[in-house]
Amino acid sequence: MSERRISEAPIDPRLPYSKGLMARAYMGTGIPPDRAWELARLVETELGRGPDTEPAPQDEVYDVAARVLAEHEDEQAVRRLRRFQRLQELDRPLIVLVGGATGTGKSTITTEVAHRLSITRVTSTDFVRQTMRAFFSEDFMPTLHYSSFEAGPAVLGRHGDPRDAHLRGFLDQTRNVLVGVRAVMERALTEGHSMALEGVHLVPGMVPGALDGAIVSQCLIAISDEERHASHFYVRDLDSEGVRPVAKYIDSLAEIREIQEYLVEQAEKAGVPVIENGDRERAVDEVLRLVLDTFEPAAVSA
Repeated sequence: MSERRISEAPIDPRLPYSKGLMARAYMGTGIPPDRAWELARLVETELGRGPDTEPAPQDEVYDVAARVLAEHEDEQAVRRLRRFQRLQELDRPLIVLVGGATGTGKSTITTEVAHRLSITRVTSTDFVRQTMRAFFSEDFMPTLHYSSFEAGPAVLGRHGDPRDAHLRGFLDQTRNVLVGVRAVMERALTEGHSMALEGVHLVPGMVPGALDGAIVSQCLIAISDEERHASHFYVRDLDSEGVRPVAKYIDSLAEIREIQEYLVEQAEKAGVPVIENGDRERAVDEVLRLVLDTFEPAAVSA
């Protein structure tokens, strides 16, 4: 197994102390950005080092950062920082899997979580599906050529049973996409790089929840309130300047919500945590804490 590359570490021992890097490390434990920056300034004062001084040893920086947390936060925050430190030093890749139905905000949350954990490789199952579409024709794998919530017509042509067609189409698509997902995970393991992967196709119980040689943390993002869920599509429409038109998603909201209901049920059966995205910052914090909690038993057995 190759070692974690130093460029991925949020505190780089080759460089003078950086408040920005220290704040990112604090944010990796679930501390809000503004508070993380305040604490990083306190660490700089405690270290007595500025941008023109020699680099401080990484262990020293973390020791001082832990003392600052103990004084200004609580012991739970200190424990999370120590877990975060050990996570950066681990020679195994971390794979963060974030599932969820269309429009639940999983892409935004995953990107932010990856940033705070200094994970530079972030991808989606939709990207995997798009890649596979280039190799497999619609005649060979028809469901690949539809959105996850619009794949029903592809299975109707084969089975002719309209009952739950969109859900059957989604599951058929998922089984195909997960072949590519497993290949992506195996590549991360081979290269020894951490990665974050998000997508509707990360169905609990169907995607590997463990991988020898890696630490895998999996969760599901959900929005229980239908109106709040619908509002996300209006935001997506604005952000994409109409590339992702809101009408398409609102018209299919019932199917999207049914897929979410199925995902939540599977998560409960598989013991995968479901995180409510009522507030983005809180959801990011919960995912970060989940990752650190997942890491702890793996570190003990390493």
